Amino acid sequence: MSVLTQEGFEELARAGEHVDESLRLEFIDGTIWEKAVPDGDHGRIIEWLTRLCIRAHVDWWLYPDQGLRIEKYRKGNARPDGCLAPSGTFVGQGEWASADGVLMVVEVTSGDSDTGHRDRVEKPRAYAETGIPVYLLVDRTTGEVKVHSQPDGERYEMVVTVPIGKTVTLPEPVGMELDTEPLKNWVH
Repeated sequence: MSVLTQEGFEELARAGEHVDESLRLEFIDGTIWEKAVPDGDHGRIIEWLTRLCIRAHVDWWLYPDQGLRIEKYRKGNARPDGCLAPSGTFVGQGEWASADGVLMVVEVTSGDSDTGHRDRVEKPRAYAETGIPVYLLVDRTTGEVKVHSQPDGERYEMVVTVPIGKTVTLPEPVGMELDTEPLKNWVH
């Protein structure tokens, strides 16, 4: 168990950004992690998802890189690639916000093993503990899309995996079909 408090981590993360503005830190399960800087294809995937989410519901926004307080008792900090929430959800909350109101978090793997493991193993648990209804993982390494849903406070009870190119349902409260065919253009 880490002796670093959440407040201590948040101060450390702010200081790190002053040293190097590309430094993006996360604090998951008592461990500090550096989040990889996204490449252009990664950014295009988030752009594509943002457009789809706005078309599904005009009052939604896919906030890129919004810091969230996560895990049981809000003891961790993650910076998902995207947080789907009603417009204005994070107003006045600062860099690290409550996950209340978040409909879905999105992660897009970056290719390095640490990030891939964190996105596949640690973050699903942390997001489920937080009660985030849907976790969408675009896994560019395995060529799959995973939709995690039905958090029970410890894990997601439902995980649907499809190869990129197939259509998958993003369950309520998102409630939309996601045709993943365009992802083939941005996955190597």
